[in-house]
Amino acid sequence: MGFRADGTSWAIATPHTAATAAGAEAFERGGTAMDAALHAAVTLAVAYPHMCGVGGDLFALVQRADGEVIAINSSGRSPAAADPSALDGLAVMPIRGPVPITVPGAVAGWRALHRTGAALPWADAFGPAIGLATDGVAVSRSLGGELEEDAELFGADPGLASIYFRDGTPAALDDVVRQPALARTLGAIADGGPEVLYGGEVGDAYVGGLRAAGSPITLEDLEAHRARLLAAMRSPFGDLHVSVVPPNSQGFALLQMLALLERLAIEPNLDGAEAGRIARVIDVVNADRDRHLADADRMLVHPSTLLDDGHLAGLAGEVAAAPAHAHADGDTIALVAADAHGNAVSLIQSLFWGFGSGICEPTTGIVAQNRGACFSLADGHPNRFAPGVRPFHTLMPVLVHDANGSVGVPGTMGGYHQPQINLHTITKAFVGGAHPADAVAAPRWVVLGAEDGDVASTVGVEDGVPEAARRSLQESSGFGVTEADSFGHAHLIRREGGRLLAGSDPRADGSAAAS
Repeated sequence: MGFRADGTSWAIATPHTAATAAGAEAFERGGTAMDAALHAAVTLAVAYPHMCGVGGDLFALVQRADGEVIAINSSGRSPAAADPSALDGLAVMPIRGPVPITVPGAVAGWRALHRTGAALPWADAFGPAIGLATDGVAVSRSLGGELEEDAELFGADPGLASIYFRDGTPAALDDVVRQPALARTLGAIADGGPEVLYGGEVGDAYVGGLRAAGSPITLEDLEAHRARLLAAMRSPFGDLHVSVVPPNSQGFALLQMLALLERLAIEPNLDGAEAGRIARVIDVVNADRDRHLADADRMLVHPSTLLDDGHLAGLAGEVAAAPAHAHADGDTIALVAADAHGNAVSLIQSLFWGFGSGICEPTTGIVAQNRGACFSLADGHPNRFAPGVRPFHTLMPVLVHDANGSVGVPGTMGGYHQPQINLHTITKAFVGGAHPADAVAAPRWVVLGAEDGDVASTVGVEDGVPEAARRSLQESSGFGVTEADSFGHAHLIRREGGRLLAGSDPRADGSAAAS
């Protein structure tokens, strides 16, 4: 398997080769795109444990063979006993530890995905993951880098240390790690369904460990969780329509960016002379997202208002000058799958930061996410930290359609930068005509926001970004420009005639496969 694959029956691309292989095996056994995505997602909970897992959240967009598009939002709420007053005096939410832990939604999301059109039994999706957790999986480049970067933090957590450290030294590239407690947890979920987590014995053990670590989460918090099935938000872009999951996902920001490019007659070429103006559009949209995005039940405006003509006109007027602020990158996975019957899945699951809260509950092997770090502590903000609410969420799966149906299945990680990375890949593949593998691998730039107290925003530029774009960013964006290693990793499938073209980002540890 490599980063590029073309086929006529099915295609899949993920950030880890083991997950791609699990999805391909599901297809070969007669599974649908939903089966392949589920097999890959569960496998990633073991093979990419720093980025996603049982203790994280999940969003997906699913297109069924009959053309119906289903948005899955399985993001968890803050604990009902969360105490915002305990954070008085702080300017921002804590990033690590027990405070930002929220209810895990991924497993309920897996079940929702299975019910949208899987052909294989639920338990089958867990076999490859349980095997890897039991027999061991080699440490990937990404996992090894994460362990090395925050070795002191992770080594201090008993659950993480028991798995990833030997004599105080973190596991390195190609070392084999085993996760026996997680294997037992996945086996229980395979046999008993999500209920064993959301109110059963696994959930009881998980909650007990987290409460001992200082979290107020309860088994009742887990029992109350439900994955939500929603209508997708959809917006035109040229001859295409782009679909995203509604808030609390940030997906609408991508739709705003695309709409403003058309409204302002900006050529959608992020590698060319318009890059500076596009950066200003991104800056304005980022600021608008940060003003409004929250749990949909708490937003002060209806999500559809953010795509109204009047609202977009106001944003267009701000493009000349608008400050932004920086956000940290998240550690997340995206995967994409499609089959010849018309089924397609764009799925994203995450712990937010690497190993989330930095707490692995040792008896279950579940790493708790730190998604609550996305809450605001600003008075009056709709995303202000409160008990029993969903936070602003960076996860944003995408589907692209033309008049004949689904033509594109994009997905990316990258935290708050996901709308921008999707903008790069969608314009390259569907406007520029690039093969998906070339679209996701191409060097990119990202608006980072104001850094180190500077008034001006900053654009990070990867090595290899064309000179025309660099010059435009330097001369007409109004931002400082800085060199950067890489931004996110993306994956993409495009239908072209009777073929499925797939690309996996070389920035990750994955591959694409097709038949």
